[in-house]
Amino acid sequence: MKKQWALVWILSGLSMLGAFSIDAYLPSFGDIGRSLHVDREHVQQTLSVYLFTFAFMMLFYGTLSDTFGRRRVILWAVGGYVAGSAGAMCAPSFHWLLGFRALQGLSAGAGSVVGRAVIRGLFPGRVGQKVMSYVTMVFSLAPAVAPVVGGWLQVWYGWRAVFAFLALASLAMWVAAWKLLPESLAAEDRAPLHLKSMILGYVRVAGHADFLLQSLGIALGFAGFSLYISTGSDFVMHVLHLPETAFAWLFIPIITGMSAGSALSARLAMKFPPTRLIWTAYAVMASAMIGNLLYANLCTPSIPWAVLPGMVYMFGLALGSPAMTLRTMDLFPKAKGLAASLQGFVQMLLFALVSAIVAPFV
Repeated sequence: MKKQWALVWILSGLSMLGAFSIDAYLPSFGDIGRSLHVDREHVQQTLSVYLFTFAFMMLFYGTLSDTFGRRRVILWAVGGYVAGSAGAMCAPSFHWLLGFRALQGLSAGAGSVVGRAVIRGLFPGRVGQKVMSYVTMVFSLAPAVAPVVGGWLQVWYGWRAVFAFLALASLAMWVAAWKLLPESLAAEDRAPLHLKSMILGYVRVAGHADFLLQSLGIALGFAGFSLYISTGSDFVMHVLHLPETAFAWLFIPIITGMSAGSALSARLAMKFPPTRLIWTAYAVMASAMIGNLLYANLCTPSIPWAVLPGMVYMFGLALGSPAMTLRTMDLFPKAKGLAASLQGFVQMLLFALVSAIVAPFV
């Protein structure tokens, strides 16, 4: 049990880096625009570039970890994230900030992609689903904590302090991973890195109808989360007319829903088949969506009612996502890293498209 919890905290922390990169600087959009002399649409590009590079690199982390080992890939990637955060903190212009955000995106996905392979490699069967639920539960703190921390850093010190915080936090996670993260893939089980075999592997996995449909199922669920995140700055400050330090009104309900859904998923993992949890999760998300549409069309958005549908939606997503994630990976037991990469790529690509296209339109 101690081993499980050590991995939960390490892998959750590594996954949080990606979420913190999205949420922590949302309260700073206005200040970044004023400081670097660009409009709000340009500042939005720093989020879109981060998400697209995040999604792109997710294609390769799993394969790289299948060849070089899980631990080594995570350590190199987190080191790159530290450099990207420090660079963003010191960026002299908007284009430099955009470039360092791209470096953050290229580096941030290792924790979530390789972490799934670590969990599935160390904890087979429903035990893995249980551990994955705990990771999701701890990870779900990030969307609530990040904008609150970012808001206060913005008020006290300005937007550069947010990236300084990300640099220090990622450095601490690198040290923790270096000291405590075990290698879960033995040297004799690693696959040689050949371009032709890698391409054929991607084609084989991506062409598997069940894998593609299940990955899209997970990605569509997280696309709703993407819309909450990407429009969070506008929703809090321009729709609800709250200050930069009030992002907790949006994100605490979301974190509450995610934590409750993950905790219940962990408790039910050994009692109910994954299919039943997945159907229940989609029913909850559909109910939240219908309720949100009705409220938005019939009432003027106000606290707390405007944020409750998001809490219910995230409860449903967290309830079903561990079972959906591991069930999809189990389709390719000898290529878990590659499957995790493609699964993460589909998820983050849709996340990025929603952020870049749907969010500005809304």
